[in-house]
Amino acid sequence: MRVAPATAADAGDWAGMREALWPSGGDHGTHSEDIARLLADPGDTLNLIARHADGVALGFAEASLRHDYVNGCDSSPVAFLEGIYVTPAARGQGVARALIAAIEAWARSKGLTELASDAALDNIDSHGMHHALGFAETQRVAFFRKSLSN
Repeated sequence: MRVAPATAADAGDWAGMREALWPSGGDHGTHSEDIARLLADPGDTLNLIARHADGVALGFAEASLRHDYVNGCDSSPVAFLEGIYVTPAARGQGVARALIAAIEAWARSKGLTELASDAALDNIDSHGMHHALGFAETQRVAFFRKSLSN
């Protein structure tokens, strides 16, 4: 397996895996636009693709530097795992672990001391993956909104 920063050649596989993680209910237009923007100017992001030796895409991870307050963290900026996805056929084979290790190395190279993430309260599979990869749960939160329009 090879984990490397995503390139334009990865865009199609990356968009498909993003769609599997974050369904848009349609084509990959929004994902493709996001990917094009990230490739053109990654800014404070790291976007990784994991591939089998035969070239088959196994997963992706996206991380960023967050300079705002991150729940449960003591430092700033913080490396933040924005999303991670491993194809169903590749799960349990160390793909997520390899992606996270690459993000950790990137964060350490920037002098950071914390890697944070989040998951929906009902996403038990994600909670299990986070725990297996060494994350510790810090808080549970429900956000609320009230419209003030008529």
